[in-house]
Amino acid sequence: MNKLLTGLAIGVAVGILLAPDKGSETRKKIADKGKDLKDKFNDFVDSWADKIDALRGEAEEFIEEAKPTPAPTSYPV
Repeated sequence: MNKLLTGLAIGVAVGILLAPDKGSETRKKIADKGKDLKDKFNDFVDSWADKIDALRGEAEEFIEEAKPTPAPTSYPV
């Protein structure tokens, strides 16, 4: 996944640098694309963190349900 994001960032940067714009406009576009890429990556990480948290909760419930009930230490007469 890391190689994909790196390739995407390089491709965007090269495409913008080859565009016939003023330097200030090109720098602004690069900064905007960088922010967009950062936001998308953070959203991706957050969604996976949410999925992992949900899975952890399900696993904890499963483990709790699978625990054997303790046997009584004394039986009523």
